[in-house]
Amino acid sequence: MVTDKAAYIELMNYLTSSKEVFLTSTSEQTLDETLEVLVENEIATQIINLCSQHDDLETNHRSIIVREVDGIVYDMQQVLADYWHQNVTPSQVEFITEFTSLIKNVFDSAIADLLD
Repeated sequence: MVTDKAAYIELMNYLTSSKEVFLTSTSEQTLDETLEVLVENEIATQIINLCSQHDDLETNHRSIIVREVDGIVYDMQQVLADYWHQNVTPSQVEFITEFTSLIKNVFDSAIADLLD
């Protein structure tokens, strides 16, 4: 649905090229949440919003979305493996929140094409 699309590949390239966001200096404030938890929560929030906005999706489409989301989280984990279990900073939260909204946008476009 999306993981084989150019927009998704570009997003993963963007994530890879933005890894410096996840370098944390000792003076930066960190939150009580790891990158892993943040990514999972933000992806879940975006997918819940996606499915709520597209209540005309069939069950099989929702299943495809869930499978794709598992793959997306895996891809993000591979790119960010060095930071996956570290606590996040506010700037990292902002980056991941924006990044996951971009993922949702890719799904929105794919769903629009699917339902047309």
